[in-house]
Amino acid sequence: MENKDISKAFKLLSQLMELHQENPFKIKSIANTSFKIDKLPFKLKDKNPDELEKIDGIGKSSAAKITELLQKGEIEELNTLIAQTPEGILEMMTIKGLGPKKIEIIWNVLEIETVGELYYACNENRLIEAKGFGLKTQEEIKLAIEFKMANMGRFLYAKIEAFAHKYQNDFLQEFRKTDSAVEVIITGEFRRKCEIIDVLSFLIVSNDGDILLNQLPKVLDLIEPKLEKNEIIFHDNNGLKIHIITCKQEEKGNALFNTTGSEAHISLVKNHLKSNLLFDNEVELYQSAGMDYILPELREGYNEVDLAFKHHLPILIINEDLKGTLHNHSTWSDGVHTVEEMALYCRDEMNLEYFGICDHSKTAVYAKGLSIERVLQQQEEIDHLNKKLAPFKIFKGIESDILSDGSLDYPEEILKRFDFVVASVHSAMKMDVEKATNRLIKAIENPYTTILGHPTGRLLLSRSGYPLDFEKIIDACAANKVVIEINANPLRLDLDWRWHRYAIQKGVLLSINPDAHRTEGLLDMQYGINVARKGGLTKNDCLNASTLQEIELLFNAKKF
Repeated sequence: MENKDISKAFKLLSQLMELHQENPFKIKSIANTSFKIDKLPFKLKDKNPDELEKIDGIGKSSAAKITELLQKGEIEELNTLIAQTPEGILEMMTIKGLGPKKIEIIWNVLEIETVGELYYACNENRLIEAKGFGLKTQEEIKLAIEFKMANMGRFLYAKIEAFAHKYQNDFLQEFRKTDSAVEVIITGEFRRKCEIIDVLSFLIVSNDGDILLNQLPKVLDLIEPKLEKNEIIFHDNNGLKIHIITCKQEEKGNALFNTTGSEAHISLVKNHLKSNLLFDNEVELYQSAGMDYILPELREGYNEVDLAFKHHLPILIINEDLKGTLHNHSTWSDGVHTVEEMALYCRDEMNLEYFGICDHSKTAVYAKGLSIERVLQQQEEIDHLNKKLAPFKIFKGIESDILSDGSLDYPEEILKRFDFVVASVHSAMKMDVEKATNRLIKAIENPYTTILGHPTGRLLLSRSGYPLDFEKIIDACAANKVVIEINANPLRLDLDWRWHRYAIQKGVLLSINPDAHRTEGLLDMQYGINVARKGGLTKNDCLNASTLQEIELLFNAKKF
């Protein structure tokens, strides 16, 4: 069990204790433990009970609960509280903006026990009658429920990546009992590297496909299976929809094509294909249509078919093209590892040439944002580390908050001390399109802004981004030579890949930034690569595909 899972269990325990109005001091202790566990730079599962007790901020009682969770996979106290809580109330705790205090009122005062009842109550204006609720709060809860309802059964690519490959291996092992030559290929949205997966699709290449599908219900606990002649659809225990289709070897190219691309892409290509032709590979299928082979990531029905006819498809960026990583955090603000630990991981584990540190700025008090004095102290440490780690380079950056009026939260004499500045919004997100757009444009026009960070502030399947006029934002970045971030955190993936092409056309560089708060987070750059490829990004369009010497010239040119 990983630290994040343990932290979540403690967070849920503290929330349920608060919901059931238990001792407030104990609640605070459990909540603090949850926060502490999430920030630890080592794994609790590697510690024995005596070592757990000695960890700062854990204590004897929490250590015992951690040991119980690691050994038994559960905490008895948490199980007891869950048993005392209606299922609908537990579901409410997953709705953004609803904390234990509000849920306690909804449950015990309004006598509402399901999300459906709560949604109905919002539509009937019942929530505004309760203490602590108003019209604005009611509307926010209603929108959060609608967002959750719209995204049920949908999963982040990163969340199901391990499941997808496990299913692939499990199917392969099972099917080989019948057909030793069988192939199991992950296709559909997953093969296209879509950031959100509605259906996990598999193609089974076998001349005994019908037999293989018929044996599945016997070996798997399938939920709501629908079995047709050459396909089966079912849901797993997590609610993920799984679609399996079979084909013969001589049909493999056609089947891969038909199960991979979006409907728009498939329709565009089929307009140029002769009917009834079979292909055992996709390259020949595309060539038969008179075009170059189109990689799965691009098959979304945008301009990829036209480019394939003209032989102008981009050479998409790959992970090995990245020479460094920018926008990362350390223990100076809310990160888990030190600047040196983060830098060494980049150099020794990822073979990168440089590392950009971008801790939070002074406005982000919740994240231990850096005061001016601490900025100077950190930069002194970086000077020392650069002498020690040369030729590897640590760039002095900051994630400067964009204030509500569009200004950055340091004076000019401090901003000019940084090698680069990532300007990001973290507060006052509820603006209309015009205000939100003007706010960002003012920040983009600041001569010290190097990179526009996670432009919309979205959290996939959790929070929609604030509204923006993207063309105006990208045009402003082009005019001011500001780079736009592709935030590679799999919860963000912001700027959305659907706007990458427009940025590229305007000559705007994009930067694949992990927004890492710990060494493992640096590996999230792979998810940034995935969506960058969907957006048609080449290494020449990516800031951190620049070598150390190239990026130093770019940063210096921005300064002067």
